[in-house]
Amino acid sequence: MTLITRGIRNNNPGNIDYNPRNQWQGQLPPDPAIEKRFARFDTAENGIRALAKLLLAYRGKDGVPGVGGPGIDTVREIISRWAPGGENDTEAYIRAVAADVGVQPNQPIDIRNFRTLIALTTGIIRHENGAVPYAASVIAEGVQRALA
Repeated sequence: MTLITRGIRNNNPGNIDYNPRNQWQGQLPPDPAIEKRFARFDTAENGIRALAKLLLAYRGKDGVPGVGGPGIDTVREIISRWAPGGENDTEAYIRAVAADVGVQPNQPIDIRNFRTLIALTTGIIRHENGAVPYAASVIAEGVQRALA
């Protein structure tokens, strides 16, 4: 029997917290009997879109002084914001995602580049769920929706 992770079950492979202010495309209404903390989506593509949209929004936020360029533009800065240390082994997360993207943790990346955003999104999905159960076309569709 294969264990289905919460992120996959909720079509939310980034494990995005539910916030009523976020009106994500395809977000399902909260149902505390099913899920109390995390957002749920109607399709994996819409959950991946939300993940990629959040990553794109990080670019305009303040980064870590002395790391990368202005704003959040490195795997270290992105993952430190995505998965803060109180709940995660953030350093392990950073190393894993940087390897998936094919860069050093402090190396600036162009997050608006389709291939880079796919690699970053895929790395987060892998780390959050222990695997990537989606076809490449599903991830590409979610990322393309985020960039549109």
